[in-house]
Amino acid sequence: MLSSRSLFREILDNDRSFQLFCSIAASGEAQGGWENARIAALVPESMRDLAPKITRHGTDEEKHGRIFSAMLKKRGLKPVAVPLETDYTMLLERRGIGLMHEKLRRDEPLTEYDIIVYLTHSRVTEQRASDQMAMLLASCGHDPGIGKAIRMISNDEDSHLAYCHEELLRLASQGHEATIQRNLRRCVLAEIAVHRDVSLSVMSHMGRLLDWPAVKTAPLAAGIHAMYAYERLGGWRRMASLAMPDRRDALGETAPSAAPVL
Repeated sequence: MLSSRSLFREILDNDRSFQLFCSIAASGEAQGGWENARIAALVPESMRDLAPKITRHGTDEEKHGRIFSAMLKKRGLKPVAVPLETDYTMLLERRGIGLMHEKLRRDEPLTEYDIIVYLTHSRVTEQRASDQMAMLLASCGHDPGIGKAIRMISNDEDSHLAYCHEELLRLASQGHEATIQRNLRRCVLAEIAVHRDVSLSVMSHMGRLLDWPAVKTAPLAAGIHAMYAYERLGGWRRMASLAMPDRRDALGETAPSAAPVL
Protein backbone atom coordinates (compact mmCIF):
# COMPACT_ATOMS: atom_id res chain seq x y z
CA MET A 1 0.00 0.00 0.00
CA LEU A 2 1.33 3.42 -0.98
CA SER A 3 1.63 6.04 1.74
CA SER A 4 3.43 9.36 2.02
CA ARG A 5 5.57 7.87 4.80
CA SER A 6 6.73 4.92 2.69
CA LEU A 7 7.34 7.11 -0.37
CA PHE A 8 9.38 9.66 1.57
CA ARG A 9 11.39 6.91 3.22
CA GLU A 10 12.15 5.33 -0.15
CA ILE A 11 13.26 8.67 -1.60
CA LEU A 12 15.36 9.61 1.43
CA ASP A 13 17.01 6.20 1.81
CA ASN A 14 18.37 6.15 -1.77
CA ASP A 15 21.39 8.37 -2.42
CA ARG A 16 20.40 9.39 -5.96
CA SER A 17 16.81 10.33 -5.14
CA PHE A 18 17.90 12.00 -1.89
CA GLN A 19 20.44 13.98 -3.90
CA LEU A 20 17.77 15.25 -6.30
CA PHE A 21 15.27 15.95 -3.50
CA CYS A 22 17.75 18.07 -1.50
CA SER A 23 19.07 19.83 -4.62
CA ILE A 24 15.55 20.90 -5.65
CA ALA A 25 14.74 22.03 -2.10
CA ALA A 26 18.02 23.92 -1.62
CA SER A 27 17.68 25.70 -4.96
CA GLY A 28 14.12 26.82 -4.23
CA GLU A 29 14.99 28.08 -0.77
CA ALA A 30 18.03 29.97 -2.07
CA GLN A 31 15.86 31.68 -4.70
CA GLY A 32 13.39 32.64 -1.99
CA GLY A 33 16.17 34.08 0.11
CA TRP A 34 17.45 36.23 -2.75
CA GLU A 35 13.95 37.44 -3.65
CA ASN A 36 13.12 38.49 -0.10
CA ALA A 37 16.47 40.24 0.35
CA ARG A 38 15.88 42.28 -2.82
CA ILE A 39 12.29 43.12 -1.84
CA ALA A 40 13.44 44.26 1.62
CA ALA A 41 16.01 46.54 0.00
CA LEU A 42 13.42 48.05 -2.36
CA VAL A 43 10.42 48.45 -0.02
CA PRO A 44 8.74 51.85 -0.60
CA GLU A 45 9.24 54.48 2.09
CA SER A 46 5.58 54.26 3.13
CA MET A 47 6.06 50.58 4.08
CA ARG A 48 9.55 50.59 5.56
CA ASP A 49 8.20 49.02 8.75
CA LEU A 50 7.88 45.78 6.78
CA ALA A 51 11.53 45.69 5.72
CA PRO A 52 12.86 43.90 8.87
CA LYS A 53 10.18 41.19 8.56
CA ILE A 54 10.87 40.67 4.86
CA THR A 55 14.58 40.49 5.65
CA ARG A 56 13.87 37.89 8.36
CA HIS A 57 11.79 35.91 5.86
CA GLY A 58 14.71 35.90 3.42
CA THR A 59 17.22 34.99 6.12
CA ASP A 60 15.09 31.98 7.06
CA GLU A 61 14.88 30.85 3.43
CA GLU A 62 18.65 31.13 3.00
CA LYS A 63 19.09 29.12 6.21
CA HIS A 64 16.81 26.40 4.84
CA GLY A 65 18.87 26.26 1.66
CA ARG A 66 22.03 25.77 3.74
CA ILE A 67 20.33 23.03 5.75
CA PHE A 68 19.41 21.04 2.65
CA SER A 69 22.94 21.52 1.30
CA ALA A 70 24.33 20.31 4.63
CA MET A 71 22.13 17.20 4.41
CA LEU A 72 23.80 16.41 1.10
CA LYS A 73 27.28 17.03 2.44
CA LYS A 74 26.64 14.81 5.46
CA ARG A 75 25.86 11.93 3.09
CA GLY A 76 28.95 12.68 1.02
CA LEU A 77 26.84 13.90 -1.91
CA LYS A 78 27.09 16.97 -4.13
CA PRO A 79 24.17 19.04 -5.45
CA VAL A 80 22.89 18.12 -8.90
CA ALA A 81 21.37 20.37 -11.55
CA VAL A 82 17.69 21.03 -10.95
CA PRO A 83 15.56 19.98 -13.95
CA LEU A 84 13.80 23.04 -15.36
CA GLU A 85 10.41 21.34 -15.24
CA THR A 86 10.76 20.99 -11.45
CA ASP A 87 11.67 24.66 -10.85
CA TYR A 88 8.52 25.79 -9.01
CA THR A 89 9.63 29.43 -8.63
CA MET A 90 10.62 29.85 -12.27
CA LEU A 91 7.40 28.27 -13.54
CA LEU A 92 5.30 30.59 -11.38
CA GLU A 93 7.24 33.59 -12.68
CA ARG A 94 6.63 32.46 -16.26
CA ARG A 95 2.92 32.67 -15.49
CA GLY A 96 3.38 36.23 -14.25
CA ILE A 97 2.95 35.33 -10.59
CA GLY A 98 4.86 37.28 -7.96
CA LEU A 99 7.41 40.01 -8.56
CA MET A 100 9.51 39.41 -11.65
CA HIS A 101 13.23 38.90 -11.14
CA GLU A 102 13.92 41.55 -13.78
CA LYS A 103 12.13 44.10 -11.59
CA LEU A 104 13.97 42.98 -8.47
CA ARG A 105 17.35 43.35 -10.14
CA ARG A 106 16.72 47.05 -10.72
CA ASP A 107 17.62 49.56 -8.01
CA GLU A 108 14.20 51.18 -8.21
CA PRO A 109 11.87 51.37 -5.20
CA LEU A 110 8.87 49.08 -5.33
CA THR A 111 5.33 50.40 -5.03
CA GLU A 112 2.70 49.61 -2.40
CA TYR A 113 0.94 47.50 -5.04
CA ASP A 114 4.19 45.53 -5.58
CA ILE A 115 4.28 44.70 -1.87
CA ILE A 116 0.69 43.48 -2.02
CA VAL A 117 1.68 41.28 -4.98
CA TYR A 118 4.62 39.95 -2.95
CA LEU A 119 2.51 39.22 0.12
CA THR A 120 -0.33 37.53 -1.78
CA HIS A 121 2.17 35.39 -3.69
CA SER A 122 3.87 34.49 -0.40
CA ARG A 123 0.57 33.71 1.32
CA VAL A 124 -0.20 31.09 -1.35
CA THR A 125 3.28 29.59 -1.72
CA GLU A 126 3.90 29.54 2.04
CA GLN A 127 0.64 27.62 2.49
CA ARG A 128 1.98 25.01 0.09
CA ALA A 129 5.35 24.96 1.86
CA SER A 130 3.72 24.68 5.28
CA ASP A 131 1.50 21.80 4.14
CA GLN A 132 4.36 19.93 2.50
CA MET A 133 6.68 20.35 5.49
CA ALA A 134 3.89 19.13 7.79
CA MET A 135 3.60 16.01 5.64
CA LEU A 136 7.39 15.51 5.67
CA LEU A 137 7.42 16.12 9.42
CA ALA A 138 4.78 13.44 9.98
CA SER A 139 6.82 11.01 7.89
CA CYS A 140 10.38 11.82 8.96
CA GLY A 141 10.18 14.09 12.00
CA HIS A 142 11.75 11.49 14.29
CA ASP A 143 14.49 10.47 11.88
CA PRO A 144 17.80 10.73 13.81
CA GLY A 145 19.61 12.14 10.79
CA ILE A 146 17.26 14.83 9.49
CA GLY A 147 14.37 15.05 11.97
CA LYS A 148 15.69 18.09 13.88
CA ALA A 149 16.23 20.05 10.67
CA ILE A 150 12.80 19.11 9.32
CA ARG A 151 11.14 20.27 12.55
CA MET A 152 12.94 23.61 12.40
CA ILE A 153 12.06 24.25 8.75
CA SER A 154 8.43 23.25 9.33
CA ASN A 155 8.18 25.67 12.26
CA ASP A 156 9.68 28.46 10.15
CA GLU A 157 7.24 27.84 7.29
CA ASP A 158 4.33 28.07 9.73
CA SER A 159 5.69 31.41 10.95
CA HIS A 160 6.06 32.71 7.38
CA LEU A 161 2.45 31.77 6.66
CA ALA A 162 1.23 33.47 9.86
CA TYR A 163 3.15 36.63 8.93
CA CYS A 164 1.51 36.74 5.48
CA HIS A 165 -1.98 36.37 6.95
CA GLU A 166 -1.41 39.11 9.52
CA GLU A 167 0.16 41.64 7.15
CA LEU A 168 -2.46 41.10 4.45
CA LEU A 169 -5.27 41.53 6.98
CA ARG A 170 -3.65 44.75 8.16
CA LEU A 171 -3.45 46.04 4.58
CA ALA A 172 -7.03 44.93 3.92
CA SER A 173 -8.19 47.04 6.86
CA GLN A 174 -6.45 50.02 5.25
CA GLY A 175 -8.60 49.80 2.10
CA HIS A 176 -6.71 47.25 -0.01
CA GLU A 177 -9.11 44.32 0.45
CA ALA A 178 -10.38 44.17 -3.15
CA THR A 179 -6.84 44.30 -4.56
CA ILE A 180 -5.69 41.60 -2.16
CA GLN A 181 -8.58 39.26 -2.95
CA ARG A 182 -8.13 39.72 -6.69
CA ASN A 183 -4.42 38.94 -6.48
CA LEU A 184 -4.93 35.98 -4.16
CA ARG A 185 -7.40 34.36 -6.54
CA ARG A 186 -5.16 34.91 -9.56
CA CYS A 187 -2.11 33.58 -7.75
CA VAL A 188 -3.71 30.49 -6.29
CA LEU A 189 -5.32 29.37 -9.56
CA ALA A 190 -1.91 29.59 -11.25
CA GLU A 191 -0.14 27.93 -8.31
CA ILE A 192 -2.31 24.82 -8.20
CA ALA A 193 -1.58 24.16 -11.88
CA VAL A 194 2.16 24.71 -11.42
CA HIS A 195 2.17 22.52 -8.32
CA ARG A 196 0.47 19.74 -10.30
CA ASP A 197 2.98 19.98 -13.13
CA VAL A 198 5.99 20.12 -10.79
CA SER A 199 4.66 17.20 -8.74
CA LEU A 200 4.25 15.08 -11.87
CA SER A 201 7.76 15.99 -13.03
CA VAL A 202 9.36 15.25 -9.67
CA MET A 203 7.49 11.95 -9.47
CA SER A 204 8.70 11.04 -12.96
CA HIS A 205 12.34 11.79 -12.10
CA MET A 206 12.12 9.92 -8.79
CA GLY A 207 10.45 6.99 -10.53
CA ARG A 208 13.32 6.68 -12.98
CA LEU A 209 15.95 6.92 -10.22
CA LEU A 210 14.19 4.34 -8.08
CA ASP A 211 13.01 2.07 -10.92
CA TRP A 212 9.36 2.41 -9.97
CA PRO A 213 7.12 0.22 -12.14
CA ALA A 214 4.06 1.57 -13.93
CA VAL A 215 1.79 -0.07 -11.35
CA LYS A 216 3.33 2.33 -8.81
CA THR A 217 3.67 5.51 -10.86
CA ALA A 218 0.19 5.31 -12.40
CA PRO A 219 -1.72 5.61 -9.09
CA LEU A 220 0.69 8.34 -7.93
CA ALA A 221 0.00 10.35 -11.09
CA ALA A 222 -3.72 9.74 -10.69
CA GLY A 223 -3.52 11.02 -7.12
CA ILE A 224 -1.74 14.20 -8.25
CA HIS A 225 -4.39 14.82 -10.91
CA ALA A 226 -7.17 14.12 -8.38
CA MET A 227 -5.69 16.65 -5.95
CA TYR A 228 -5.54 19.25 -8.71
CA ALA A 229 -9.18 18.56 -9.64
CA TYR A 230 -10.22 18.98 -6.00
CA GLU A 231 -8.30 22.24 -5.67
CA ARG A 232 -9.56 23.57 -9.01
CA LEU A 233 -13.19 22.81 -8.11
CA GLY A 234 -13.08 24.70 -4.83
CA GLY A 235 -10.23 23.51 -2.63
CA TRP A 236 -8.22 26.53 -3.82
CA ARG A 237 -10.32 28.79 -1.60
CA ARG A 238 -8.51 27.51 1.50
CA MET A 239 -5.27 28.82 0.03
CA ALA A 240 -6.79 32.24 -0.74
CA SER A 241 -8.59 32.85 2.53
CA LEU A 242 -7.29 35.10 5.30
CA ALA A 243 -7.64 34.60 9.05
CA MET A 244 -5.81 36.17 11.97
CA PRO A 245 -3.18 33.61 13.01
CA ASP A 246 -2.53 32.33 16.50
CA ARG A 247 1.11 33.31 16.01
CA ARG A 248 1.11 37.10 16.10
CA ASP A 249 4.12 39.09 14.92
CA ALA A 250 5.68 35.79 13.85
CA LEU A 251 8.65 37.49 12.13
CA GLY A 252 9.00 40.29 14.66
CA GLU A 253 11.68 41.01 17.21
CA THR A 254 12.75 37.45 18.03
CA ALA A 255 16.09 36.66 16.43
CA PRO A 256 15.99 33.87 13.82
CA SER A 257 17.18 30.51 15.11
CA ALA A 258 20.47 29.11 13.89
CA ALA A 259 20.58 26.17 11.54
CA PRO A 260 20.88 22.89 13.43
CA VAL A 261 24.16 21.04 13.35
CA LEU A 262 23.71 17.99 11.10
